[in-house]
Amino acid sequence: MISRNRIKALTAAVLLLATTFGSRPLLAQATLLQNAPGRKVLSLNGSWNYIIDPYENGFYDYRREAFDQSKTGKGGYYDNQKPSSHQETELIEYDFDKSAALQVPGDWNSQDPKLLYYEGTIWYKKSFTLTPKTGKRYFLYFGAINYESHIYLNGKKLGKHQGGFTPIQYDITNQLSPSGDNFVVVKADNTRRPDAVPTINTDWWNYGGITRDVFIAETPATFITDYKVQLAKNEPGTLTGYVQLSGEGKAGQAVTLSIAEAGLRHTLKTDAEGRATFRLPARKLKVWSPQSPKLYAVRVSSGADVVQDQIGFRTIETRGQDILLNGKSVYLRGISMHDENPLIPGRARGEGDLRMLLTWAKELGCNYVRLAHYPHNETMLRLADEMGLLVWAEVPVYWTIAWENPATYQNAEAQLSDLISVGKNRASVAVWSVGNETPPGEARLRFMTSLVRKARALDDTRLLAAALELHRDGFKVTVDDPLGAELDLTSFNEYMGWYVGGKPSEITQYTFDIKYNKPVIISEFGGDALAGYHADADTRWSEEYQEALYQNQLKMLSTIRGLRGMTPWILADFRATRRQHPVYQNGFNRKGLISSTGVKKKAFYVLQTYYRQMAQQYDGK
Repeated sequence: MISRNRIKALTAAVLLLATTFGSRPLLAQATLLQNAPGRKVLSLNGSWNYIIDPYENGFYDYRREAFDQSKTGKGGYYDNQKPSSHQETELIEYDFDKSAALQVPGDWNSQDPKLLYYEGTIWYKKSFTLTPKTGKRYFLYFGAINYESHIYLNGKKLGKHQGGFTPIQYDITNQLSPSGDNFVVVKADNTRRPDAVPTINTDWWNYGGITRDVFIAETPATFITDYKVQLAKNEPGTLTGYVQLSGEGKAGQAVTLSIAEAGLRHTLKTDAEGRATFRLPARKLKVWSPQSPKLYAVRVSSGADVVQDQIGFRTIETRGQDILLNGKSVYLRGISMHDENPLIPGRARGEGDLRMLLTWAKELGCNYVRLAHYPHNETMLRLADEMGLLVWAEVPVYWTIAWENPATYQNAEAQLSDLISVGKNRASVAVWSVGNETPPGEARLRFMTSLVRKARALDDTRLLAAALELHRDGFKVTVDDPLGAELDLTSFNEYMGWYVGGKPSEITQYTFDIKYNKPVIISEFGGDALAGYHADADTRWSEEYQEALYQNQLKMLSTIRGLRGMTPWILADFRATRRQHPVYQNGFNRKGLISSTGVKKKAFYVLQTYYRQMAQQYDGK
């Protein structure tokens, strides 16, 4: 156990960590376009030709030197080379146009049986027609590529990105072909690495490929690149934020913010850096809540550029062991979920898949979802806004990370910054989480505390959390993870009755000693059940075992002082390579309340009944 004096010393060392690790992302890209899908876009979704390249022949020469780092910059598959004559006398050992195709968005594992377990490099190529217009700028935007990507346009490298769940964007205005004939090539590599975020060991499927939407967004030469429009922290009658312009004419420009329904219209002027900040009275705004998910049409304009968004307004704070949403006590009736449709193999591909998952959560009685263990699709956040679900959003600092590697920290910080950039205008996002089940230690505390402070600097209007560690002595569970001192919530995962302890009937013997006077959120509990397998309540893998586990978990957790919510693990069964039992798992984590065929298990109804009771207690319905 780490002493309180030691905690203070470690916390003070954060400044040293920031100096060592730096504050700049490892792989810098331009500021992400806020609401990029809402711009005028050319979709590049659909069929992309692909080449499997386990030896990375298309990237390195035989001396293991990268072609794109050579004097000519040529020689790789990104050249998309073709023979100069019909005789094909030149030695070209690849041909995208004659290669098979994958659908984008989509992972490769679920589209071709031979790629189910594939980890390595696959090259993607897409040809498209776009003739650039004078006075316009163009941005190539990928919602996500897992994990490391190298991106090329018309044979020229745009950049490299690490992180499988955050957007990637490049200004391609000057790289587009005047003729209108263009092609983009992507080297996608989902190889797990010890210094990556997440690291080698995870408990979900390592889906590779271009897993989210791809498009080209068009803007004027001077354009609105970013904006934040939210209620001020602890001030429900005040609207604050900023508008950021980019382009040569960004300084001294008029910017207009309007919310017609609320009778709000205000004109601002940008400073030398193209930024205009505001602080306005907003007493006429109706607040957003799960009971009434009110969204306003917000319009931001400057010169030729106009951006429209649907934004809700609310406050979230803690007071002692209470969570206050718009000043009223709230109980977070939640469920954890992965970005995966259990009915159709692979990553969730779009709005239909995501809406189905959130509809199941609403049917369960949820007002809250934990989007584990990495940034989910921006569309998911917008649907949560629309459907009235609060959100816990997380970065994949998962289990054991290379805590003392500066590049690893910079990668984690970049992913956190992008997560906040994408979600900062979404009323649904109530919690930023900096990690899950990370083992206590000095290096980890420095690493995680730096992430917490970065998140607070970027956005002080949400709660900060992580799934903390705990330890057990018999039936006594102690929660005193020193990271908890930096956070707004005391959140932790506990698996009594599954990984810890005996039968479900013994769960109620556990007691909790929690060191922090903060709201308690149980971020995970649960157990596996194979849908349709029935036995008595003491037989593992049966629906009855999972049902009894939930019944006794809810009894045990009700004794925790300050309990203000939970997100049991998990909404639906999902693929996980670690899960090897040939009968009960077969490559799936079976802790879902809904099976991989969409069948609700008995435990679903236990939690649903409990949530209806909590809704009556807190919401009066």
